[in-house]
Order: sequence, then structure tokens, then C-alpha cells
Amino acid sequence: MIRKATMAVMPLALAACTTVEKSPAESIASANIALANGQPAGTARIEARGGRLMLIVGLAEVSPGVHGIHLHAVGSCAAPSFASAGGHLNPAGRQHGIDNPKGRHLGDLPNVAVGSDGTGRLEITLDGTRETLRRELFDADGTAIVVHAGPDDYKTDPSGNSGGRIACGVFMPG
Repeated sequence: MIRKATMAVMPLALAACTTVEKSPAESIASANIALANGQPAGTARIEARGGRLMLIVGLAEVSPGVHGIHLHAVGSCAAPSFASAGGHLNPAGRQHGIDNPKGRHLGDLPNVAVGSDGTGRLEITLDGTRETLRRELFDADGTAIVVHAGPDDYKTDPSGNSGGRIACGVFMPG
């Protein structure tokens, strides 16, 4: 009896194994994030997973609390202010804010919560296609990711009232 049941289940189990596929992640871009004093503060990467584009940010050694985090229009991170990163990445010329009724711009991201141990993680889906995102990230002056001192209020144009820039990283292809 056990033998018959095992034989009946085996084809079902094998069929299930052959239909479950993991889409390998294709790396689009990555950035090493640093504090103004040059100390490492984390990493960011953008991956294509099947039909989705994912931004994954891991922070370490960042002050605890909620921080605004944005994609900035220039791939430059000159310390200590990181002003060289320019404004938010906004190729469509929209206003700022995830809660903006006119729609957000490409640089708008959710806040990241950093725990008492100085670590935080953000993983979100980005809008657009691989080709469009590559074109926007790797234009003539590149793109940076910037961590701000305070939380983004998701509505104040142009910066979300998120305070000074405390960490920055420049995206590189792959």
C-alpha cells in the first residue's frame, strides 16, 4: 500500500519541481554609500527580477531614526554636504512626493527606518523598463543615492523637507 501511494505521488512531485523556476536577478546598477567622513554606510543595488525592477538598500553605521532617501540627478558625492549630487532624479519634470496627487518623480523613495544598531533596509519596486531606467541612471552625469538626516514628508516640493544629506553613493553599471 505504501509503495502504491509513493508511486502515485512521485509524478506529481516531479511535475511541481519542473514548473517552479526562479528568475535569476540581473544586476542593473550598484552603489557603495558613505558618510561625509568617508566611512562606509551601506550599499544600494538595482536588480531586474523577471518583469520587476527592484532597489535594495542596506544601511549600516547610520544614525538611528527615520531617514529620507532619494535618487539624485548627478552621480557625484563630494563631502561633506553632498550638494554635488544635485536635486532629485526627475526626468519627467514632476513635483516631489509619494503623496503628491500629480504623481511622484523617479527619485522619490519611501523613508528608511534605521534601528538602534545603526542598520536599516529598504526594498522597493521601481517604475519603468530596464532600458528606460538604464538611460536615466547612466546619462551624461550619472545618478547618486542620498540618505537625508530626517524623514521625507512625502509632499513638500522639491525635497520632502528631509533635512541635510548625511550619506551618498554613486551608481555604477552592473
